[in-house]
Amino acid sequence: MEESVPTTSEAPAGHSDFDVFQWANAVEEIKNNVSVELFLFNKNYTPYKVRYSEELVRAIRAMFMLEAIEFINKEADKGLECRDYELSDGEDKVIYKIPLERVGRAETLIHLIENEYKDIAYFTDNEYEFKRIKGIVARFTYPGDEGQKTFYIAKGLAASSALKGKLSWELNGESFEPLTADIAIKVPEGNETAIIDDTIVIFNQGKFEKLFQYDYKQQVLSEQKAKEIQDAYNLSLPEGLTLNALLEDKKPLVKKLQSVEIGEMKQDQLLQYADEMMLELMTDEQDRIIIMDDKDLGMFVNLLNEDYFVSPVNGKRYEIKSKKLLDEPEGEPPRG
Repeated sequence: MEESVPTTSEAPAGHSDFDVFQWANAVEEIKNNVSVELFLFNKNYTPYKVRYSEELVRAIRAMFMLEAIEFINKEADKGLECRDYELSDGEDKVIYKIPLERVGRAETLIHLIENEYKDIAYFTDNEYEFKRIKGIVARFTYPGDEGQKTFYIAKGLAASSALKGKLSWELNGESFEPLTADIAIKVPEGNETAIIDDTIVIFNQGKFEKLFQYDYKQQVLSEQKAKEIQDAYNLSLPEGLTLNALLEDKKPLVKKLQSVEIGEMKQDQLLQYADEMMLELMTDEQDRIIIMDDKDLGMFVNLLNEDYFVSPVNGKRYEIKSKKLLDEPEGEPPRG
């Protein structure tokens, strides 16, 4: 049976105090004094600097910044609300907010831009290939009471949004001419995601989840299962690595764990099972099970789910990819 996902109205510290309407009003007042810089980022969330002409600055401000703040200010008079993302239910006239720290890929992207700026390369299609690009993010800065203030507006970019110069024409008046650029891209219309200080503001839930591959239900289930496992078993992980981080994005493993009664197989039984299957599940001096990487985690979860067996026919070891519980034979009482 699939576990229900708990919801909470308690927002993390520093998150519930954020007022997106106040932010939009403040930016509206200084919109002409905001500087902008563009970055592309790939499917690994590695950012690339982008050079652009001064003629594009006004268009960038309009398509990213002004589009967002004008939507907020206009819709605020019509009942627009900003709620915690954890309470999202696809309502109309609602945008959402979530702490940046909860969305690992977004946090990584912003961290790289803010802290590794000098090492970020400029994008060229010859070297990095546009087809690997996942999104575009504009960084806006403006003077505040306590120094420079920064916010980001991010949008997804599909590979189909790019036109190769060699394969495309441009219509100039009444005449078709070769596209002079190596690549032309179409920037998506509509608001998607803003990152302001330590808060992400979500205008389009589906596009946000796709852009940063974020699944709230999956996240909560991962956290639940990580806690249950750590309460039931003594584990040893490398410094800085958590079980929850390893489970993140491992939907098949988390789904498998939903059908496992965590703790039913005791630690000594699990280790004995691993020995019988001749698996390299290691322990340290304190008899803690060592989980170094995805491979160790997968083996550990498979052991919990009893996915290994030795054939009584040929004595070979097998890993079961899927299990289907058989009905009890007729005439025999249920076991267990």
